[in-house]
Amino acid sequence: MRMWESFDKNEISLLIILVVAYMAYFLFHRRVNPQIRKLGLLWGITIGILFDFTIGGGLLDYYRINDSNHYEVADVFYYLDFGPFGFFFFYFYETFHIHKKTFIYYTVAWAIIGVAAQWLFTWLDIITLQKGYHLAYSFPIFLVVQTATGAFIEQVKKREQILVRS
Repeated sequence: MRMWESFDKNEISLLIILVVAYMAYFLFHRRVNPQIRKLGLLWGITIGILFDFTIGGGLLDYYRINDSNHYEVADVFYYLDFGPFGFFFFYFYETFHIHKKTFIYYTVAWAIIGVAAQWLFTWLDIITLQKGYHLAYSFPIFLVVQTATGAFIEQVKKREQILVRS
């Protein structure tokens, strides 16, 4: 793994997004059970890596991350950006009291957030779409991922309290 091909707009943007996302995380993290807090971060990072290694620069190679198809240190920053999104999916799921009647709206909203984040990453040259892949193709993928995440949260809620009650 090399440092980076060139340190320019995409690396600077990744660092700014990373700082802002983790600042937001640290503002809210004490409201969430410590085990769930770690689980949300880990879930976000894992899902991001899983799809980037299959759809992205891995098996299907539909988009390139950063400057090249080779892994760089900046790619680690990119994957760490997914952590707070996983945390906030868990946090707002409980804060908004998502249930059967509101689940579809919550899932669609997060799928839209996912596509918007991917659009931003494309605009900032963090992601470069290739091989005919279009941003719209990501929406159903986000729907499936968010639905699976919601089902996972429901199972976690049966065993653990998500928010810390004060």
